[in-house]
Amino acid sequence: CWCMLEAYSRAWAEIDYDAIAHNCDEVQKIVGSTKIMGIVKANAYGHGDIACAKALRDWGVDFFGVSSVDEAIGLRQGGIEENILILGYTPEEHFHYLHEYNLVQSLCSYAYAKKLNQYGKENHCVIRAHCKVDTGMNRTGVIYQTQEKHMEEILAEYQLEAVSVEGIFSHFPVSDDLGEDAKTFTKKQIDLFNEVLANLKAAGINPGVTHLQNSYGILNYGSLGYDYCRPGLLYMGVTSDDTIPIASNPDFIPILSLYANVSVVKWLQPGMTVSYGRHFTVKKPCKVATMSIGYADGLPRIVSNQDLHVLVHGQACPIIGNVCMDQCMIDVTDVENVQEGDTVCIVGLQGGKRVTIDEISRKAHTINNETLSALAARVPRLKKRG
Repeated sequence: CWCMLEAYSRAWAEIDYDAIAHNCDEVQKIVGSTKIMGIVKANAYGHGDIACAKALRDWGVDFFGVSSVDEAIGLRQGGIEENILILGYTPEEHFHYLHEYNLVQSLCSYAYAKKLNQYGKENHCVIRAHCKVDTGMNRTGVIYQTQEKHMEEILAEYQLEAVSVEGIFSHFPVSDDLGEDAKTFTKKQIDLFNEVLANLKAAGINPGVTHLQNSYGILNYGSLGYDYCRPGLLYMGVTSDDTIPIASNPDFIPILSLYANVSVVKWLQPGMTVSYGRHFTVKKPCKVATMSIGYADGLPRIVSNQDLHVLVHGQACPIIGNVCMDQCMIDVTDVENVQEGDTVCIVGLQGGKRVTIDEISRKAHTINNETLSALAARVPRLKKRG
């Protein structure tokens, strides 16, 4: 969803792809010599996967992570020739894409690795892969935890004939939590992962490239010495939740701004109600503007009537009434000269004031990952001018 025609847009996002380099610099300061694997799954969390991947590549990223084979193929077709790791599941009927597009598949389990191996032998090809070790997420990967360790399966994956295991990784579930219990759990995961690496080396096996830190693993656990780290939101200049304390102090620049147009301005009188459900009643004469964005664009309906503010002429204006599918209403009583066609800033900077994606996420009781990923395809992503 890439477009340069803002004039045809009722709602649009502007992306500062140039700021990605600055944000990568900030990540690099934290992780030292560890390289960055750019996670661009889910359309780069709504920011445009190909555009983000190219900006990351220009900075120096040589490895990308996606969720699915179709996302990986999209990157290839968009001109990304570097290594691409599929972090999720690829069904058997799509195994042929893995070698046709030179992709790296994560091994969800030993049973899955054996299916890939059988396919490779039958089709006279070798499937590139990374071994996934489950040190506590309990989602995918071979279990290697205090209660149960399946080192034999990890060793067996490295010995498959038609699967070339080129790397190994795990994942943190609570690296965002600086509480003592969470820190103890995460540090145990690091120990378990290092134990697996030591066991592989003791067996005469080169583990290949290693990667463990997700975004909060980067922010809270600094330089762990692995080959790669896996930032997602960080190179986009945000974290999952601004209210969560972190152990580092990066100077990130949010790269996404979100805008819509004013379509109608009208005065409402006391006793009148606004939007579906009539949940907002006018108590004194009120100037109301309708803006051309709604929940089908990615502005969550749950933020209705929660005092979420947007900017009009640089002044904060609350959303009133229920957010509709394609539109919503704002109180602009205190803003002079509001008229049809004016720009409303939902996320970003206007008139020296800033509204953040985190403000939407807090009202929606979720994390920025979800709010950004939910930005609809019909909202054009425009390269920020200037």
